[in-house]
Amino acid sequence: MLVVGDGAREHAIAWALSRSGVAVGAVAGHLNPGLAKIAEETGGRVFSAPPVDPAAVVKTAEEFSPDLVVVGPEEPLFAGVADALRERGFRVVGASRRLAVVEMRKDFARSLQWRHGVPGRLIYGVFKNVEEAYSFSKALGAVAIKPIRQAGGKGVRVVYGELQYLDFDDVYRRGAEDVLKQLAHYGDVDAAVLVEEAVRGVEFTLQALTDGETLLFFPPVQDNPHAFEYGVGPECGGMGTVSPLPFLEPEEVEEAKRAVEATVRALQRETGERYVGVISGQMMLTSRGPVVIEYYSRFGDPEALNALFLYEGDVYELFSLVADGKLHKAKPVFKEGFTVVKAAAPVGYPHRRDLAKGRIFTVDWDVIKRESCHVFFASAEERGGVYVTLGSRAVEVLAYGATPEEAYLRSERCMAAVKGDGLFYRRDIGSPGYMASMREKAEKTRLVHRWRKTYGLDGKVLIWEPGKGVREYRL
Repeated sequence: MLVVGDGAREHAIAWALSRSGVAVGAVAGHLNPGLAKIAEETGGRVFSAPPVDPAAVVKTAEEFSPDLVVVGPEEPLFAGVADALRERGFRVVGASRRLAVVEMRKDFARSLQWRHGVPGRLIYGVFKNVEEAYSFSKALGAVAIKPIRQAGGKGVRVVYGELQYLDFDDVYRRGAEDVLKQLAHYGDVDAAVLVEEAVRGVEFTLQALTDGETLLFFPPVQDNPHAFEYGVGPECGGMGTVSPLPFLEPEEVEEAKRAVEATVRALQRETGERYVGVISGQMMLTSRGPVVIEYYSRFGDPEALNALFLYEGDVYELFSLVADGKLHKAKPVFKEGFTVVKAAAPVGYPHRRDLAKGRIFTVDWDVIKRESCHVFFASAEERGGVYVTLGSRAVEVLAYGATPEEAYLRSERCMAAVKGDGLFYRRDIGSPGYMASMREKAEKTRLVHRWRKTYGLDGKVLIWEPGKGVREYRL
């Protein structure tokens, strides 16, 4: 097996594959200590090469000669790494470049939903001009202002209507200006702002493997994208996850699955290509039911850790069925119990990477072993017997328990085993208070949704736009 990528998600993929008894290699931009250990133990090898360079990845694959390649992160997919590997005859789990655009371009994803009637749509507009974005934002009231391109989970600003009592106009304009600046770092899209209605509710991620015909869904995961406790601070790559989610009802999950399935069908009609890889919907349970916030063309990070740990089958066999178009033969078998993942990040993350680099930390492996936790390395390297941060989340720690509280308590004990200079993590994720607040929020949201359905208000929104009057949107 060859894994493309060098973060905690790729460490988790390699770990899951190692349990299948296969030799695991990796293409990595830095020497991830976890990947290096698994490669050594399984008879594989870590190759130093840019995961986003199709030619370099193909060269590595031809040298290593794997039976199967799994592409982990989104940027290699956007760059066409999966396409280049397939052209050379390799079996690959990873979306093609044309299909991965559903994550890369948020404007494309929204347009696809409306053109093909995919459930969970939101009202949106795309603007290159700040004043036009501002005008549309005021019409919607509560908005999410985003770069049209995937930017590593960053650059999003949510503005709710109550801010009109503060400096409402300036918040809108600065949000649009910040997005345009964010996109200046990318040369593969025009600088444009996506403005869409902001919705409230309970977020969750629904991840699935697909061979283009069958979808195998993993248990829903809740990610926590804000840097600090209680969901405050800047958005980042994700500070921790919980799975499964007892506060969601089965019919809500099924409704979200239908939206993801419809998206795969729509993509294949649009491109003429079969989707072979991972498709994930970042969803929100709202007063209109589940809606799609955005898509991933890969496993989430840290969401992948929960999914791969909970899966009880042979992961190599599962990935093989995906690549061979035989996913209908797979069995969705998952552990009972609950998982909590927490990320330890260096001070300075996510905005001051210069401050976040070069911080030293250690791991008390005796505690990790005693608590049966798993440490997955992300942006860190081992140097002289200690670990050094590279500027992003350093490690992600997974804890398992028969109950959510047991998993939470175990996660806290394991996070105490990660000690270093200026590391922080979120203590609230998975706590009894956290779980109770999610149950309460889900139930309130659910009650409003049922009320709307009772009075025939489900599925439509009225928006007043300056100069255009009232417009009805059928969702």
